[in-house]
Amino acid sequence: MSVIDLRSDTITKPTKAMRLAMANAKVGDDVYKEDPTVNSLEKLAAEKMGKKAALFVPSGTMANLISLMTHCNRGDEVILGDRSHIYTYEQGGSAAIGGIHSMAVTNEDDGTLKIKDIKNAIRSDNIHFPKTSLLVIENTHNQCCGAPVGKKYMDLVYKLMADHKIKIHIDGARIFNASVALNINPSELAAHADSVSFCLSKGLCCPAGSLICGSEQFIDRAVRLRKMLGGGMRQAGILAAAGIIALNKMTERVAEDHENAKKLAAGLADFSQIIIAPEKVKTNIVYFKVLEKISINKLVRHLEKEGVKINKTGINQIRAVTHYHIKSIHIDSVIKKMAKCLKKQIN
Repeated sequence: MSVIDLRSDTITKPTKAMRLAMANAKVGDDVYKEDPTVNSLEKLAAEKMGKKAALFVPSGTMANLISLMTHCNRGDEVILGDRSHIYTYEQGGSAAIGGIHSMAVTNEDDGTLKIKDIKNAIRSDNIHFPKTSLLVIENTHNQCCGAPVGKKYMDLVYKLMADHKIKIHIDGARIFNASVALNINPSELAAHADSVSFCLSKGLCCPAGSLICGSEQFIDRAVRLRKMLGGGMRQAGILAAAGIIALNKMTERVAEDHENAKKLAAGLADFSQIIIAPEKVKTNIVYFKVLEKISINKLVRHLEKEGVKINKTGINQIRAVTHYHIKSIHIDSVIKKMAKCLKKQIN
């Protein structure tokens, strides 16, 4: 039985073109900046984001930690969303390793933070308070149903931050999904950000790696932090080769993932035992809830026995993520198997 894996877009495997490029990649020691393929990937990434420089790192979590530590001194404070990936899923690394204090602001359902809430979170110049040094915006926003955050909002944020001389970092793990959903160049979404990170190993199918983009001065400091955190890789061109394929050929095709996610959401909405708002699905992430009379643990187990892997993310909440390996026919199959598994519990 073939498995339909909707747990995350991190489960994607490299394409044939990527595997060929990886096998033939020209490599060198990247810590010495002598890997030509890594250098090419970093240049391409910087161009895509409209920045002067970029840095290849092993993971998105490291990319965010390096970015925060580059912008903030120990004891400084970062404003971020209470449902943001950095605040929720990165083990408190910014505090534990970077000594950076978090000021969590309520995320709206569209992934944004209210401008007035950001303004109220900015510390006054008082020796009793940590210094507000950074604002983080996540785009797309994972826990907000993969919501894409638009340029108009970013313009408003930038004006406020510029007035207070506070830096902006975009956790753009899935920024290409946002770009496609909003029909806008990713460099426009990142135009006012002092740094932006994005993932290659999610919907873009690479085996590993993320990029941090910013000014040359920012990246110079980020390189030192990457080394400190153990992220200096050697012949990393083998991984970077897949990244080049991803940025040149894979970014636009995520529109297919969005369509499949919307199809899944529409199909799930037909079940009386499921609570979902299909109109909120804009990219490749689908959140839904089941009624209390349904055992979510049993449902997940039943689905797995039917060949559908899916993640429980709350007491009665499930997340499904579409990606390169999920086609429209797979969505049809998931809906049929969901009906079967729900019927088992009712009976």
